[in-house]
Amino acid sequence: MNEAQPQAHDHNEAGPSRRSVLWTAGAAGAGLGLGGLPAGSAAAAAPTAADPASAAGTAPAAKGKTMIGVPFERRSTVRVGIIGLGNRGDGMIGLFLAVPGVRVVALCDPVKEKTAKAAKKVTNAGQPAPAVYSNGDHDFENLCKRGDIDFVFVATPWDWHFEMARTAMLNGKHVGVECPLALRLDQLWALVDLSERTRRHCMQVENCCYGRNEMRVLRMAHAGLFGELLHGAGAYHHDLRGLMFDPNYYEGPWRRLWHTRLRGDLYPNHGFGPVANYMDLNRGDRAVRISSFGTPALGLAAYRKEHMPANDPSWKESYIESDRTISLVQTAKGRVIRLEHDVSTPHPYSRINSLGGTKGVFEDYPERIYLEPDQSNEEWGDFSRYAEWDHWLWKEHANPPGGHGGMDYMLVFRLMQCMQLGLVPDFDVYDGATWSAPVPLSDASIKAGGAPQEFPDFTRGLWKKARPGMDSQKPEE
Repeated sequence: MNEAQPQAHDHNEAGPSRRSVLWTAGAAGAGLGLGGLPAGSAAAAAPTAADPASAAGTAPAAKGKTMIGVPFERRSTVRVGIIGLGNRGDGMIGLFLAVPGVRVVALCDPVKEKTAKAAKKVTNAGQPAPAVYSNGDHDFENLCKRGDIDFVFVATPWDWHFEMARTAMLNGKHVGVECPLALRLDQLWALVDLSERTRRHCMQVENCCYGRNEMRVLRMAHAGLFGELLHGAGAYHHDLRGLMFDPNYYEGPWRRLWHTRLRGDLYPNHGFGPVANYMDLNRGDRAVRISSFGTPALGLAAYRKEHMPANDPSWKESYIESDRTISLVQTAKGRVIRLEHDVSTPHPYSRINSLGGTKGVFEDYPERIYLEPDQSNEEWGDFSRYAEWDHWLWKEHANPPGGHGGMDYMLVFRLMQCMQLGLVPDFDVYDGATWSAPVPLSDASIKAGGAPQEFPDFTRGLWKKARPGMDSQKPEE
């Protein structure tokens, strides 16, 4: 098994939104006093992408200074609040507790059994009992109002990401959100504007960017081993049919219902983020357009016919999401990135994770490399021979705790380190917005017969300037 292979319970599996409330359009958007945000941006739980192309053109006027290059405030202890204690949120608690100088001070989930289980993990680690918020779907607002939280981690169903990130920033908190950051372009712009206005970082906590292979390829690419970069590919190929029809896994069942709403790439971040880092998107290059195509939606209906009883509620659902979505992204420098999404047909797990340039190519799943002059005769080389190019994080933490081959811990450790030392984060709100934009853009492109859709320039022109990103130097503490 590849070290980056996920466990079955890996991504955003549950959280504050439960049962019927999750699916109610607009239920999450009321009553937060969001003066100055775009009209319509409050409908975080709306069941469609809602005019996804409307914000793709000219960037709206900035409401604050850029967050590019803005460091965290230095602090010896980072106080964390966690919203969403399903499989993903509960699984991440131990990693926050494993980092010295990090305290988990508050937990939120409307299912009281989940908060009790999570709170016990905190006290078992020798920390004081955390405050618990389990009084309904909106008790996260009270968590965000606390004065003793520095960072809010959001691990809930996708519908709630926008509202929770926005609420955290409005209450003066830095926030990290599981992918996608938001589901509509107007929401992504609202988070960019709010981050700039509040001077709070809003980040896509993309664990795959911290995979060992991804970080090694990143350093090799930046050292010129691939020559001039030409193309890359990333994907989320993960057979989730059994989990999506499991009534106890995706509560609601929130994830399967998205297959009744959109036709595009629902989960681009795991594949897009690493390739964007290789190519320095928003740091000298940027994504400018995307064209997407989708297959018929047959997989979930076929699985339902074979496995689900006639009285199962899923028989009332009509699936429109393409079984496989394939997108081509072109950058300002003319490079091409292929993105794929497939969670409803039988196949092995893969994120593709490929990068090619004028001197050779790397492909993952399984990992293999072909670089001149090291390889010849059209025979793949051994990627393990390039271990010297491992990122300093992987050299310092050779056997990290946690799942996903250690990438989750690397993400948490590095983020908390940046906060403790007052460093600029490895990625920012502009990256998260870019990596999430294919959700609405791919849906719009498929509906338009593959017609290209413009990527917003969330940096408002500042992408032209080279700057540091994931390829960091080990800090002097």
